Order: sequence, then C-alpha cells, then structure tokens
Amino acid sequence: MTGKPERLIVDGRRLDGRLPDELRPLRIKAGILKRADGSAYIELGKNKILAAVYGPKEMHPRHLQQADVAVLRCRYNMAPFSVEERKRPGPDRRSMEISKVIREALEPVLFLHLYPRAVIDVFIEILQADAGTRTAGITAASVALADAGIPMRDLVAGISAGKVDGVVVLDLMKEEDQWGEADMPIAVMPRRKQITLLQMDGNLTPEEFRQALDLAFKGIEKIYEVQKEALKEKYLPMEEER
Repeated sequence: MTGKPERLIVDGRRLDGRLPDELRPLRIKAGILKRADGSAYIELGKNKILAAVYGPKEMHPRHLQQADVAVLRCRYNMAPFSVEERKRPGPDRRSMEISKVIREALEPVLFLHLYPRAVIDVFIEILQADAGTRTAGITAASVALADAGIPMRDLVAGISAGKVDGVVVLDLMKEEDQWGEADMPIAVMPRRKQITLLQMDGNLTPEEFRQALDLAFKGIEKIYEVQKEALKEKYLPMEEER
C-alpha cells in the first residue's frame, strides 16, 4: 500500500486529472450473460463489476416465502483478485452490510407485490475495485433487473460525492476514498429524483453537504443516460428486426 500523497488536488486537478465535478470514464453493457435472466457489466474508472439477476421464481424453502410480495435477495461479493492484496474468499461483515444497503436501495423501484411467494436474486461480483463499488454495483444491478424484464418504476443510479483537500468532489477514486475528509455514497431514482440510499463517512458542513448532493444529482443524470443507452443498445436492434 502506498503512503498518502502530499496533495490530492493540485492546481484544481485531481490525481487522475479530473476536475472536482467530473465522473470517471463510464461504460455499461446490458445482457452479457446468457444463463442469467438479466445481467449487466459496468466499468467506472478502474472498477469492473458484473451483475446478474435470476427470477422472479418460487421461493424455496417455502417457509421463507412472503404471502403478499416477492423477496429481493442481494449478494455483493468482492473477488479475491479484485484488490491489490488478495482478499479472503467468501462473505465477510462488510460485504453483508453492503448487500443489505444495496437491497434497500433497489427495493423501492420494484413492484414486488406482483410476485407473491417469489424471490428475485441479484448477484453483484466485484472483479476489480477502485472505490465506489457499492454505488456502481447498484447502477449495474438496476440495468440487470431491467434486462430481466422485471417491472420497475424507474432505474436506480448510484455515485459518491465527498470532500478531498477541502474541496467537494464527485465520484471518489481509491486514493480520495482512503485519504479524503468525507465520502457520501448516494443512489437515486433519476426520473423521480427520489433518493433510495444516502450514507456518509466523515464530516461535511451543511453548505458542503448541499454542494455534494448537487454534484451527486448532476452525476446521476449522466449515469442515467448511460444506463438507458446500454438498454437501447441491446433492445432497439431486436425491435427493428420485428
């Protein structure tokens, strides 16, 4: 692990050359796994993440069924090779906590009452991590749910904002996440502008919080466009062939 850089922002530019309000390069592709009901792949900077959806299908064992709604299960997992030092395989406390917040971020967008006694499984595999994996995972999982044909009120897009060297910035990379003063992951239903996840590590003044929220919403708008393009790229050619 390298030590803390003397400055994380020099002459208004961050270590990777971005301005404070810029996203990392973003690419999303929908429907890349043939054996899943829905899937998506996302690259955000150095993050590489795969999301797969199975269901709705009958819930087993039956005693876990909900009589009036489907159960949404989310599993966030970091591959052992996803970080510089090999991660121990299997679930840990952090991955279980992130799986829970991802589920809570996605539930509001789904019509779970349409599938009583059923389960929808969402798997998020972090192939390469560079900060912001929970929000990028939410972004990919949302596209995978849409790819599975599951009725949704909207997509969900996630990003982080925070403070680095006293400056409010968008989309923190690893060094900023590690050495910055604050990190605020957020997920939003973009069309409704409804927040489904908001966490914060560190401290922001009320004015800095408003700035971070504003940056996050502007970033979400850009991510939402890329999500829609990914779905169009898969489904528009199929519509044209009919």
